[in-house]
Amino acid sequence: MDKTELLAKAKEASKNAYAPYSNFKVGACVLFDSGNFYTGCNVENVSYGLSLCAERNAISNAISNGEQGKLVSIAIYSPNTEQCVPCGACRQWLVEFSKEAEIILEDKQNKIISYNINNLLPEAFSPEKLKD
Repeated sequence: MDKTELLAKAKEASKNAYAPYSNFKVGACVLFDSGNFYTGCNVENVSYGLSLCAERNAISNAISNGEQGKLVSIAIYSPNTEQCVPCGACRQWLVEFSKEAEIILEDKQNKIISYNINNLLPEAFSPEKLKD
């Protein structure tokens, strides 16, 4: 699955977002080295701290469906903004499943851009740190 397809699936997932408080809809699509992909959208709660981001929702969807592979990439999309980068909590979740994950976004001109998780969360606390 290429970057365009992943981003299209993230766009589709954003349509299912439950965002009655912020009206900031986000969709995500994660791809694992198994070739499987999973989508998620943000789900808000009136108690904001209980809200779930699209990225963590997509990863949870993968795990709940038995995915045991390594996360390869994630496409993130919001109709509310360009370059919808993951929040800090989501960055930490991404590192949990891959220290090399590719983050796929769309800029103002609808051009696909990507980052490596290491660029967005340098010196991350990863599972390997517990082995030291």
